[in-house]
Amino acid sequence: MIIVLPNTPSNIVAFKALGEVTKKDFEEVVMPAVDNLVKKTGKLNYLLEIDTELSNFTAGAWWQDALLGIKKLTKWNKAAIISDSEGISKFTTIFSVIMPGEFKAFKKTELNKAIEWVSAE
Repeated sequence: MIIVLPNTPSNIVAFKALGEVTKKDFEEVVMPAVDNLVKKTGKLNYLLEIDTELSNFTAGAWWQDALLGIKKLTKWNKAAIISDSEGISKFTTIFSVIMPGEFKAFKKTELNKAIEWVSAE
């Protein structure tokens, strides 16, 4: 599941992935929040804390995640990905080269630092 992280700055969307992550999570939680933020600010500052194994993301979830990247391609400003996985950190670094905006990986102990970074103008 994906939940919205509470008490974050109003210029970001912040989520936490737990357990099994499905297409429905992206459709009902992520996309509405992203659409609302982009409509309000004109850009996308995105934070995702991954507190589950990547194998828990269903194929539908991966597809929705890819669609998010494509649909909001020109709106990406900053994205903070939080995980203790070296693979996710390396992927985030590589992804930052091919996507517009800034993408940065953080460790789980750096949640507050990630929120500060992604919300800074």
